[in-house]
Amino acid sequence: MQAGMPAFVRDTEVETDRRNLKVLVVRSDLGMNKGKIAAQCSHATLACYKALSKSNPRLLRHWERTGQAKIALKCDSEDELLLLQAKAQSLSLCARTIQDAGRTQIAAGSRTVLGIGPAPVRLVNQVTGKLKLL
Repeated sequence: MQAGMPAFVRDTEVETDRRNLKVLVVRSDLGMNKGKIAAQCSHATLACYKALSKSNPRLLRHWERTGQAKIALKCDSEDELLLLQAKAQSLSLCARTIQDAGRTQIAAGSRTVLGIGPAPVRLVNQVTGKLKLL
């Protein structure tokens, strides 16, 4: 890990927990169409990927080599999205929210998707285990 970078999931987590997961939490209250959801999820995935490539490349490589497991879940509001982000960050997980540019169907600055991980499943489930599939 680079000095000065947040310590998203310690390197030892990779060895002790072989199952890692990327979670995308989509706000269902915004009424985004499928294409918009796909674009926003792509932004969240890339944001997390970039962060982990600097802070924990070993975890990222392990996730890449083991199938890149990912799941899309939904939440009901921006408040819930922000609570989930805070919980993820309290567990030292990589968590990135995406704010829309406002060029199409969503108001500028709206938080649309939260990306979490990839990280050990047991930690991710502490944050998102009660959410429903998208």
